[in-house]
Amino acid sequence: MADQTTPVEAGAQVEYGSFYYRHDCGIPYERNEYWLEFFDRIADAIVREFHPSSVLDAGCAMGFLVEGLRKRGVDASGIDVSEYAISQVHESVAEHCSVASLTEPLPGRYDLVTCVEVLEHIPPDQADAAVANLCAAADRLLISTSPGDYSEATHLNVQPPEFWSALFAREGFFREVERDLSYITPWAALYVRRSEPLTETVRRYDRSWWRLRNEAQEVREALLKAQGKLAELEAGEAENRPELQRELDRRQEEILRLRDLLIGRDAELGAARGRLSELEDQTQRVANVANRVQSRVPRVMRLFGAFLRRLRSLARG
Repeated sequence: MADQTTPVEAGAQVEYGSFYYRHDCGIPYERNEYWLEFFDRIADAIVREFHPSSVLDAGCAMGFLVEGLRKRGVDASGIDVSEYAISQVHESVAEHCSVASLTEPLPGRYDLVTCVEVLEHIPPDQADAAVANLCAAADRLLISTSPGDYSEATHLNVQPPEFWSALFAREGFFREVERDLSYITPWAALYVRRSEPLTETVRRYDRSWWRLRNEAQEVREALLKAQGKLAELEAGEAENRPELQRELDRRQEEILRLRDLLIGRDAELGAARGRLSELEDQTQRVANVANRVQSRVPRVMRLFGAFLRRLRSLARG
């Protein structure tokens, strides 16, 4: 059964079942937050940069990119050689994804064809046919195929970028050298069908080569300058290490002194707070006594007045 198969060695028929998608794609390739967000970002960028009306995702796996594009109003569809992967496509795009191989002519024509991390899985003797089929389906091809990772068992045809550029050039497609597609992979490229003079093609490639050469040279010079500065700092540190150590000791002593002072101040503050509480209690008690005395003064005065009047009457008698 397809969902029980595992990748086999190069040269044999490779089947992509549940084992492959669980173990051979880095993060398990399934409907999870990582892959949905990854393909949503790619869908956003494709719509923003290319404004396609129709897209075929050649090697769509479980249809995450097709799903993301259709949510954004693009007439997107997908094909994949894995029956297991197509069986996992979300029901919202199930009718737009089907089992098919890049080595066979692709259905229809599209404004853009995407092919992300697929061509390295195509056997070398079928690579020409796959490239020709991609080129026949659109005038713009967004291609990402790993130039490394030879340890992956299903990578049957890992090649450097220039290998694929030569194959696409044979079909009349040339890389857009100024286009940055690193939001997909560092090696992703856009190939466009061009019927231009060779001189213009050379001009575009040479312009890009010269810019990148200057950029690399400036980065190298900046790196050498930074390394020289680090070497100076390390040398100066070695010469001044005893003085630096003494300064460090002094700073540590000062930190300890300030820490002890802080502890002492905290203790004093605690004592002051306790004394303040005592004074507040005493003040409250005095206020209570004063209130009681004040409330009794009128009665005492009346008794005293009566006592005086009594004495006067006795004196007259």
